[in-house]
Amino acid sequence: MRFTICQCCVIICMEGVMKMASILAIDDEPAILEMIKSILSKDGHLVTGLTEPRALNFKTVNSYDLILLDIMMPGVDGLTLCRTLRSMVDCPIVFLTAKSGENSVVNGLALGADDYICKPFGVMELRARIAAHLRREKREHFARLSFESGSFNLSAKELTVRNQPVPLTKGEYEICEFLARNQGQVFSREQIFERVFGFDSDSSDSTIATHIKNIRTKLQELQYAPIKTVWGVGYKWEE
Repeated sequence: MRFTICQCCVIICMEGVMKMASILAIDDEPAILEMIKSILSKDGHLVTGLTEPRALNFKTVNSYDLILLDIMMPGVDGLTLCRTLRSMVDCPIVFLTAKSGENSVVNGLALGADDYICKPFGVMELRARIAAHLRREKREHFARLSFESGSFNLSAKELTVRNQPVPLTKGEYEICEFLARNQGQVFSREQIFERVFGFDSDSSDSTIATHIKNIRTKLQELQYAPIKTVWGVGYKWEE
């Protein structure tokens, strides 16, 4: 079903999105990707486009706020990719599809997609749908940070590895969450201490090394080693 929306309504929708969103668009048609980038960049969004699904880096998918996914693609179809992505991310997944048959739509939604937009779609429709999903995501998003093997329940303050909870202390968990939220960035012991425990803590940054050692011991029991040491600099989370 298609709908129209006036320009002033679109502006209101865009103002409801509090920040620029990072959007991943996967479609084997370069012209479609360029159009999506052109449309959504006008609303301040950063769009990463891929024409080859097999080139997707699954280690970075949790960094996107929304994923646009074509159904009919050679090699790996959108339905198969959606099933994989939904097990790794909580963000909205919206299908872009020329297939408007009921079976295609039902299958996509059953696999975890949140919505679908039929090709050809209008500029205003795309902008309004994206804005609506981002607003709802901001309100209803269940706070989770997921990687290939590990997953953080940010509300429950819990780290699980392959669905098995890790018995971390409060301080250990906070260090893990801080590093994971900034995956790939290197932080010194002093920086970790200040960002996690604050200036008013009675501890000192020397305790960070002890915490890291204890965390690694617990994670190694699950064959999980995401905390890397950058000698002479500090630590980073990398999976």
